[in-house]
Amino acid sequence: MVVADIVSLQETLRVVFNDPSWLEQALIHRSYLNEHPDLAGGSNERLEFLGDAILGYVMAEKLFHDFPELAEGEMTRLRSAMVSRETLARVAGSIGLGEYLYLGKGEEASGGRHKPANLASALEAVVAAVFLDQGHFIARELVMRLFAEEFQKVAEQATIIDYKSRLQELVQAKYHLAPTYRVVEVTGPDHDRRFTVEVLVGDKVLGRGSGRSKKLAETEAARAALEPLATGFTP
Repeated sequence: MVVADIVSLQETLRVVFNDPSWLEQALIHRSYLNEHPDLAGGSNERLEFLGDAILGYVMAEKLFHDFPELAEGEMTRLRSAMVSRETLARVAGSIGLGEYLYLGKGEEASGGRHKPANLASALEAVVAAVFLDQGHFIARELVMRLFAEEFQKVAEQATIIDYKSRLQELVQAKYHLAPTYRVVEVTGPDHDRRFTVEVLVGDKVLGRGSGRSKKLAETEAARAALEPLATGFTP
């Protein structure tokens, strides 16, 4: 890799390293080190370990502050989704991180630049490199920027969890029953379906909602049911 590549990646990250060797190490796959045993610094595996912890912390902090209604278990599930290999690989791919990796010849030949595991590990290592070179604030800012689209998805999912979980808690506390959902109508062509769902307690309809998926329609139904139920509706 030439210096211009490192400069280009820094521009993409919007981070100028004081010591670019941190960034270089974050891009070194173990297979490259096997073919260059004299290379100082080692592979990106130790940075990957640190980056995993940093990402977990940043995600947990954001979930804690942004979604005060979510229970611990729900936040844990959302955090796990945010730091999953699939999510990390998708974010790494969005900035073309695979093109900057140092790979051994065999790994290169087997498509290593596009393997989700390599991309996820490299992203974790890059986050750690930024943390070590620039500090917590810049590393957190980088994560927020790179994961902006993923955070939006989490916000939508948290809304789904919030309305449905609140309704379930209220129904079970008042009536010792669990709400059920049923699809009552599906309209539109295959590429633009719209679902209408009712939520019930026993055989009584509490609310109705529509959306472009069953989950969204159930969320709207739960939202519609919350207000009358909270004001004393008895099924």
